[in-house]
Amino acid sequence: MAALLLEPPIQYRRFMRRVLAWGALMSLSLAACANGDQAPEDAPTSPVPPASANPSDPPSASPSASPAESPSESPQSEEPSPDVAPVREFRTTEHGKFTEPWAMEFLPGTDLLLINERGGAMKLRDQSTGEVREVSGVPEVYHEGQAGLHDVKPAPSFETDGRIYVSWVTRGDEGPHGMLGLGTLDIANAALEDLDVIWEQDPAGGDGHFSLRIAIADDLLYLTSGDRQEMDPAQDNGTNLGKILRLSLDGTPAPDNPFGDEGVESSFWSIGHRNPLGLDFDVDGTLWSSEMGPEGGDELNRIVPGANYGWPEASNGSHYNGRDIPDHREGDGFEAPKAFWTPSISPGNLEIYEGDLFAGWRNSALLGGLSGETLVRVALDGENADIVDEWEMGERVRAVEEAPDGSIWLLEDGAGARLLELRPA
Repeated sequence: MAALLLEPPIQYRRFMRRVLAWGALMSLSLAACANGDQAPEDAPTSPVPPASANPSDPPSASPSASPAESPSESPQSEEPSPDVAPVREFRTTEHGKFTEPWAMEFLPGTDLLLINERGGAMKLRDQSTGEVREVSGVPEVYHEGQAGLHDVKPAPSFETDGRIYVSWVTRGDEGPHGMLGLGTLDIANAALEDLDVIWEQDPAGGDGHFSLRIAIADDLLYLTSGDRQEMDPAQDNGTNLGKILRLSLDGTPAPDNPFGDEGVESSFWSIGHRNPLGLDFDVDGTLWSSEMGPEGGDELNRIVPGANYGWPEASNGSHYNGRDIPDHREGDGFEAPKAFWTPSISPGNLEIYEGDLFAGWRNSALLGGLSGETLVRVALDGENADIVDEWEMGERVRAVEEAPDGSIWLLEDGAGARLLELRPA
């Protein structure tokens, strides 16, 4: 275990690292986006320093390192007079490694952690013994680009009937598209049974920006559906791409949705989204989403029913070929993000903390950065969101989840990704 200590600033080192890698990053970004308008989920960003960074400032004497080896740093920030001083140091413990993990969920009423690997494996980890079992009956997935086995969420009735929601990508005659299914998890036999498809992305498309994150509240199901790297569908009400959906628990459109009660629009809760890979409710029951922007402009959005979030007409980032996109501005008809990141951190998830173990963190949005290799804390207060802490983790962070005891668990990205437990130092 190692303590992660906060020691300002990180901006200078990040700026210099990006400057040194500038040539390689530019060629990779342009090669990944031949048409200059679309980019893979975790495309590298240009070495533009944050507005607060001053390249003339001397670098910190503390070396940058992984959380298991030495301190990590974060910029100093001020918060609105908390009742207690927020935790700014934590210790990490590794609990094994996984291959391309994409999502995890603590199963209510059990001592189990369920982990989805993008290649198609679903695994149950016994938190008391560390034993890991692979679940049978998982649907066959299309595993290319960003496609594969995606999110998992227990149904409200899980503790009595084992019902569980799963999202994944399959490939049909017209190409890859996302699916949402409802099945039964037999814990004793580690088997997924009676899985029925209850929703599908339409139309099929390429291998990116599926999103497919699930959140549940008040017996309603919320689901993110990315723009599939096509941009225009986000503003097209004839398709469910580039939207956040509000569904009944059986996958049908929920009643009283803001875009009407007929056709595909009847399932929309909000529109104008690019690649929303995080979805969670704050302590007041308000829905928030984290969204990957293009070259810069990653977003944390407070989701307003019926709102249009602007993509691709407005963004605080730019196209990968350098072509400008109009910034969000007052009166443009679009809902602006409550927080955004330029340069990008590439948020792959969102978890809003509800516990007490990390003092001063309640109602904080926790985001794992992929290209940023960070853990970020954003304090939420009504409609306001303040970026207050950032820790360099030394690896891409794919998933963040709060355990029942208030500890925080992270999954790194890629092959050999570590499962990490975080507790206050």
